Amino acid sequence: MPAELRSTSQGATMVLTIRNPEQRNALGPEIYAAGVEALNAAESTSEVRSVVITGEGGVFCAGGNLQRLQANRQQPTEVQAQSIEGLHNWIESIRSFPKPVIAAVEGPAAGAGFSLALACDFIVAAANAVFVMAYSSVALSPDGGGTWSLARALPRQLASELLMGAERISAERLQVLGIVNRVVADGSALGEALSLAERLNERAPNSLASIKELLNDAAGASLHQQLSAERDHFVRNLHHPNAGIGIAAFLAKDKPRYS
Repeated sequence: MPAELRSTSQGATMVLTIRNPEQRNALGPEIYAAGVEALNAAESTSEVRSVVITGEGGVFCAGGNLQRLQANRQQPTEVQAQSIEGLHNWIESIRSFPKPVIAAVEGPAAGAGFSLALACDFIVAAANAVFVMAYSSVALSPDGGGTWSLARALPRQLASELLMGAERISAERLQVLGIVNRVVADGSALGEALSLAERLNERAPNSLASIKELLNDAAGASLHQQLSAERDHFVRNLHHPNAGIGIAAFLAKDKPRYS
């Protein structure tokens, strides 16, 4: 069975499921391209308000396909460089996508699978989820933005332990460290992620898009730059029709219905 990224809908949520059972949902160029295509399509329709990324069969993602990587060692270096560019295009599309993206993790999230989860806005993980940056175990270095994400989320010493030592880390510990949002019973990650998505879907899309953009830009901005950006977003959102709906509903103690 060829590897694929299956796209389905649950209400206003697009669910992207990594399917590569023979390789424990390992990633490859066809999945990267499908991921970018799916997000591009979802961005342009108001019918999709959030996205959940998960893996089939109780496994989130085993990272890269080592057989393919071994074969690529016999190819010109440009072959692997282009493959990684495909992954990085998907990672960047997740980060810049103006709607919430939730990772629903069961079982292992290894290598680029861990990086993929870190690129999402939320991580919901089953108790049996295990995260590992396994690159150094096979004499490789990370891709998929794993170093970028962990360097911003964790102290340097702990990031070094995960990246250099390839230490496995549980969902429970990552929740304590503030990286995983929810830890749920085995088999429940997708259901909990969909419930979270449904709650987010009820909020104004323009507001969530602004918050995501502000969070993305905050690390590289000075306080003055961030304050200016917050001002501009606030004013734009105040004059958006959804602000009128939200404020009126709050004052009337009613439930808002945003467009």
